Amino acid sequence: MVLELKLRKVGNSVGLVLPKQALAHLNVGEGDTVCLTDATAGSVRMTANPEVSRQMEVVQDLMRRYRNTLRELAK
Repeated sequence: MVLELKLRKVGNSVGLVLPKQALAHLNVGEGDTVCLTDATAGSVRMTANPEVSRQMEVVQDLMRRYRNTLRELAK
Protein backbone atom coordinates (compact mmCIF):
# COMPACT_ATOMS: atom_id res chain seq x y z
CA MET A 1 0.00 0.00 0.00
CA VAL A 2 1.34 3.40 -0.96
CA LEU A 3 -0.40 6.50 0.38
CA GLU A 4 0.59 10.12 -0.03
CA LEU A 5 -0.53 11.98 3.10
CA LYS A 6 -0.41 15.67 3.95
CA LEU A 7 0.99 16.95 7.24
CA ARG A 8 -1.32 19.37 9.04
CA LYS A 9 -0.87 21.87 11.82
CA VAL A 10 -2.46 20.70 15.09
CA GLY A 11 -2.00 23.34 17.79
CA ASN A 12 1.76 23.86 18.17
CA SER A 13 2.53 20.49 16.55
CA VAL A 14 2.22 18.86 13.16
CA GLY A 15 -0.07 15.86 12.69
CA LEU A 16 -0.73 13.17 10.15
CA VAL A 17 -4.26 11.94 9.51
CA LEU A 18 -4.44 8.27 8.57
CA PRO A 19 -7.26 7.27 6.22
CA LYS A 20 -9.58 4.35 7.03
CA GLN A 21 -7.71 1.94 4.76
CA ALA A 22 -4.42 2.61 6.59
CA LEU A 23 -6.10 2.12 9.98
CA ALA A 24 -7.64 -1.13 8.74
CA HIS A 25 -4.27 -2.30 7.39
CA LEU A 26 -2.61 -1.64 10.76
CA ASN A 27 -5.65 -2.98 12.63
CA VAL A 28 -5.73 0.08 14.90
CA GLY A 29 -8.23 2.71 15.86
CA GLU A 30 -8.54 5.93 17.82
CA GLY A 31 -6.57 5.78 21.07
CA ASP A 32 -4.32 2.88 20.00
CA THR A 33 -0.54 3.27 19.98
CA VAL A 34 1.65 2.83 16.91
CA CYS A 35 5.44 2.69 16.72
CA LEU A 36 7.66 4.42 14.18
CA THR A 37 11.04 2.82 13.60
CA ASP A 38 13.95 3.80 11.36
CA ALA A 39 14.12 1.91 8.10
CA THR A 40 16.57 2.02 5.20
CA ALA A 41 17.48 5.14 3.24
CA GLY A 42 16.01 7.63 5.73
CA SER A 43 12.52 6.13 5.70
CA VAL A 44 10.43 5.06 8.67
CA ARG A 45 8.23 2.04 9.35
CA MET A 46 4.94 2.26 11.23
CA THR A 47 3.71 -0.75 13.20
CA ALA A 48 0.94 -1.33 15.67
CA ASN A 49 3.00 -3.75 17.75
CA PRO A 50 5.39 -2.06 20.24
CA GLU A 51 7.41 -5.28 20.43
CA VAL A 52 8.45 -4.74 16.81
CA SER A 53 10.20 -1.51 17.80
CA ARG A 54 12.38 -3.34 20.32
CA GLN A 55 13.07 -6.15 17.87
CA MET A 56 14.11 -3.68 15.16
CA GLU A 57 16.56 -2.00 17.54
CA VAL A 58 18.15 -5.39 18.32
CA VAL A 59 18.41 -6.29 14.63
CA GLN A 60 19.92 -2.93 13.72
CA ASP A 61 22.50 -3.30 16.50
CA LEU A 62 23.42 -6.79 15.25
CA MET A 63 23.66 -5.55 11.67
CA ARG A 64 26.02 -2.75 12.76
CA ARG A 65 28.23 -5.05 14.85
CA TYR A 66 28.42 -7.82 12.24
CA ARG A 67 28.38 -5.65 9.11
CA ASN A 68 31.58 -7.11 7.70
CA THR A 69 30.56 -10.69 8.44
CA LEU A 70 27.17 -10.20 6.83
CA ARG A 71 28.81 -8.60 3.80
CA GLU A 72 31.09 -11.62 3.38
CA LEU A 73 28.21 -14.05 3.76
CA ALA A 74 26.23 -12.19 1.09
CA LYS A 75 28.94 -12.85 -1.53
